[in-house]
Amino acid sequence: MTEDMTEGAAEEPGTAEGAAEGTAEERYTVISADCHAGADLLDYKPYLASAHHDAFDAWAATYVNPYEDLLADTADRNWNSDRRLADLERDGIVGEVVFPNTIPPFFPSASLMAPAPTRAEFEQRWAGLRAHNRWLADFCAAAPGRRAGVFQILLNDVDEAVKEIHRAADAGLNGGLLLPGTPPGSGLAELYSATYDPIWAACAERGVPVNHHAGSASPPLGEEPAARAVFMVETTWFSHRALWHLVFGGAFRRHPELRLVLTEQGSGWIPGVLDMLDYYHGRLVAAASKTGAGGTAESKFGAGLADAMGKGPSEVWRDNCFVGASFMRPHEARMRDRIGIDKIMWGSDYPHDEGTHPYSREGLRIAYAGLPKDEIAAMVGGNAARVYGFDLERLGEVAARVGPTVRELEEPLKETPAGATSPVFAPGGSARVW
Repeated sequence: MTEDMTEGAAEEPGTAEGAAEGTAEERYTVISADCHAGADLLDYKPYLASAHHDAFDAWAATYVNPYEDLLADTADRNWNSDRRLADLERDGIVGEVVFPNTIPPFFPSASLMAPAPTRAEFEQRWAGLRAHNRWLADFCAAAPGRRAGVFQILLNDVDEAVKEIHRAADAGLNGGLLLPGTPPGSGLAELYSATYDPIWAACAERGVPVNHHAGSASPPLGEEPAARAVFMVETTWFSHRALWHLVFGGAFRRHPELRLVLTEQGSGWIPGVLDMLDYYHGRLVAAASKTGAGGTAESKFGAGLADAMGKGPSEVWRDNCFVGASFMRPHEARMRDRIGIDKIMWGSDYPHDEGTHPYSREGLRIAYAGLPKDEIAAMVGGNAARVYGFDLERLGEVAARVGPTVRELEEPLKETPAGATSPVFAPGGSARVW
């Protein structure tokens, strides 16, 4: 992305920059903080180091894609730049944060869901992720200023991960790093481990957001119907763990410029979890500083934690954290003050079935109708521009043509669009807490 996009990062959230001025209809500049893309399988080869080409040909010749959506006629939404821009503009969206979706070389499944590689698998998997990162840099460059690509790393080799952070930042992948999960049984150190400190240091130094997306931290559960149901219930919780791991591990004390974004994990859970983390912080840290009477049962576990972690959990959230609130629901919007209006970044999850496409305008009306205009402007675009470095003025030129109007989002949605598949449209969806 260009230097003028970096300047856009200094804009304050909650303003109407980018809305059309001097026109009859004022419009919102909408940036989806959660979209997905990737190359078609064979198109990754030119981005793969030549030493791996023969192995790639052998792997690709026998690979069977496990995902129906990547075999459908609409699969090219992942890599067809022109189609994608047209789809998003029809949906009122002018910028996107691009997470991975398709299967990179040598992976058994989409990298977001794939288990950590074994020692024997690491070299080829790492080569495959780097091929995806190179492809993504070109994909973002095909639509200047419109895409912030999220690059991938593996946690098996911290030194290589740090090198990739610098390479990706130099290549203009402003979406930041996709943090893999460390689920039970992965063999990786937990995220609170000082092992990963060079990664946090590099991200803080380069201004690279650390993104943790739902689905990337769940342990394998098998394929039985019950296992799939359990996965749906537990997957967001496993993703939430990154928050308390980094907080209690002291990553934000050692690297105060570090930013963490939790994406497609819901947002209604945040106030309650922060209350819970603050409670344990108080029992472990505050109590541990007392001597004699007045201590707590947990005091003995808190020794050294205060010095190691620094600020309390709610302070860390206030200063360092954000939420990619994909297809935000009405009950979550009602909690926006407790979550932090300056923390919320709406996302459409394009092109996934659970996303709001092609009814994102309606999804925005469900969540935000009747709210103050400056708050809506922040949540649908201003905050994402600040975190990911989009230029709101530049995007506003496109939004003046395609963005949803202020008047449009003032009107509550009375009827669910036929064919809508996103949970934001589900009856009773407001009762969901995740």
